[in-house]
Amino acid sequence: MAEAFHTVSDYRTAIERVRAAAAAYYSGPDLDMDDADYDALMHRVAATETAHPEWKPEDSPTEVVAAGAGVVGDVVHTEPMLSLDNVFDEETLRRWAARLDKLLGRPAAGYTVEPKIDGLAIAARYEAGRLVQVATRGDGRAGEDVTGQARRAAGLPETLAEPVTIEVRGEVFMTEADFEIANAMRTGTGEPPFAHPRSAAAGTLRAQDRTYDAPMSFLAYGVRGLGEGPHSAAMAELNRLGIASTAGTPVCETIDEILVAVKELNENRAALGYGIDGAVIKADQPADRDLAGSSSRAPRWGIAYKFPPDTRTTRLKAIEVQIGRTGVITPVAVLEPVQISGVIVTSATLHNFDDLVRRNVRPGDTVFVRRAGDVIPEITGAKLDERPADSVPFEPPATCPRCGGEIDRTQKRWRCTTGRACGAREALSYYASRDCLDIEGLGGKIIDMLIAAGRVTDPADLYDLDVPTLLTFDRMGEVSAGKLVAAIQASRSQPLGRVLTGLGVRMTGRSMSRRLAAHFGTMDALLAASPLDLQEVEAVGPERAVTIAAELAELRPVIERLAARGVNMSEPNFRPRPAASPSTSTSTSTSPSTSTSPSDSASAGSDPALAAAEPFVRLPLQKEDGTPMTVVVTGSVPGLTRNEGNEAVERLGGRSSGSVSKKTDLVVVGEGAGSKAAKAEDLGVEIMPAETFAELLRTSGL
Repeated sequence: MAEAFHTVSDYRTAIERVRAAAAAYYSGPDLDMDDADYDALMHRVAATETAHPEWKPEDSPTEVVAAGAGVVGDVVHTEPMLSLDNVFDEETLRRWAARLDKLLGRPAAGYTVEPKIDGLAIAARYEAGRLVQVATRGDGRAGEDVTGQARRAAGLPETLAEPVTIEVRGEVFMTEADFEIANAMRTGTGEPPFAHPRSAAAGTLRAQDRTYDAPMSFLAYGVRGLGEGPHSAAMAELNRLGIASTAGTPVCETIDEILVAVKELNENRAALGYGIDGAVIKADQPADRDLAGSSSRAPRWGIAYKFPPDTRTTRLKAIEVQIGRTGVITPVAVLEPVQISGVIVTSATLHNFDDLVRRNVRPGDTVFVRRAGDVIPEITGAKLDERPADSVPFEPPATCPRCGGEIDRTQKRWRCTTGRACGAREALSYYASRDCLDIEGLGGKIIDMLIAAGRVTDPADLYDLDVPTLLTFDRMGEVSAGKLVAAIQASRSQPLGRVLTGLGVRMTGRSMSRRLAAHFGTMDALLAASPLDLQEVEAVGPERAVTIAAELAELRPVIERLAARGVNMSEPNFRPRPAASPSTSTSTSTSPSTSTSPSDSASAGSDPALAAAEPFVRLPLQKEDGTPMTVVVTGSVPGLTRNEGNEAVERLGGRSSGSVSKKTDLVVVGEGAGSKAAKAEDLGVEIMPAETFAELLRTSGL
């Protein structure tokens, strides 16, 4: 039994802490208190109310759904959506089962044991098999309408296999894969990462104006409208209708069988692919549920068995400071590798510098590490009795470790006051490099002078420079200043693929930037592309697509400033590829050709979007169906660097590759070619001399 508070003041303070933590849990992007601390505080509140019932207010968090902090909306539930009471050990679970048997006057006729997913409870209504409304639990009586956002949740289909009218209840949550993608999207827009999958799901479900659509999942645990059969049978029927549910979880007859099922679920939780914090035990038969009834906040026929967090110890090797692209400064723990819930952990979040002080950890300490919400590794404290005698507290940086600028400490998350300009030197150097915008003469020393003088903070500022401005800097004469301005202005005509490369979009490089440019043709089309559109590009999967979309959204102001200064935002000689049609030839001839095939013309004409464009003309390194040939360049091509050779392949309509295989269509062989040329001969792949390739590029005018 938890210890009661000794004074009414401490008790009331605890209630306020519970309500504040619940408010953050149910509606915010961050957690105010972890689950274990919240549960312990709630138990102390309940113990105090048992010892001093006269202190208990009518709206005590022990008596209301969601501790009274659920976000209330105007969608009234057909039946109240209640919470579950919690137990934490075998003895308490046995007592619950005994009380249920006493209420029923006999043993319950079977129990289900389901995973307790840490998500957001919703009620989804289907009419004639179509999803018409989704509402959050709210205060249990009414919730918010989140129909539009909930439609994106995997497992909650728009239409069912049969035209039934039902109400489904379950959890919207994030799988580990969902959470990783969601955080990549969120940080890509300059926001801090979500603290927890549960708050990520809650925030995403309620978000109305985000520039990205983070993935979510759904799992049903209840239904109304499918008759009066066992709960386990109803879950199986939901699966048949197309809704993800708890079907297939164990149905137990005795408390001993329940304990075995709970133990197995706890042991296998790491393999589920999503975080759970316990098991839910329910009476399977509707007659048992009706007889047992409910209290004001929880059913008596169900209980949640909470699992302890999976905590391990390891050595804290160092504390490093990371600076995000928007200037956020975060301490990160570097750990000796340790396995937690089946995952090898080598680093852990320390959240912020205040949190670092509160947890009282130092380099060299043996620390307790757990996966918060079974996803994010975090340090909860140190074994102080094992602290090395020579240990010293970690000293936060006095200035930004990257640029030396001042640090804004007014918020929990410290920031470099220069913001994005903090990383300006690296960004500008990369933008000007030969494989990007190729601005000759813009070296590191000149960039340093420009930044120090406040003349340049991002690539767009470069195009405002003129000779008189540059002449004000040391060691900059009129000739060198003129050459640099000319080189900067000449870079405006570089193709879109190089502009994308120079912007440093995360999860892209030179090859991917060229593919994006070749696929969309213009920056406007690329900025308008959804993550689903981006996945049409080769090698762009869901995670990369959402990261690219989020990065481009963040970079839009810089892109618009570049465009306003005349920087090219299109890919030269871009031609939309013909739409697929039944008549399109599928020939895989590898002979480079510039002819226009009848099937190409027919395909273009059949697509209204392409009909308005210029007639499709097959490029030299495109197949007859308009798809790119796979081309490997090995050795040197006259007048071109290796990267320029790969660019040339793609300007000619092909797809550059770094390895030779049976799927390779053509290998360009130049001086210094090695094993790739020999492998092409062995596989019978067509070979083209580098000189012929250079001539093809010249005569094609590309």
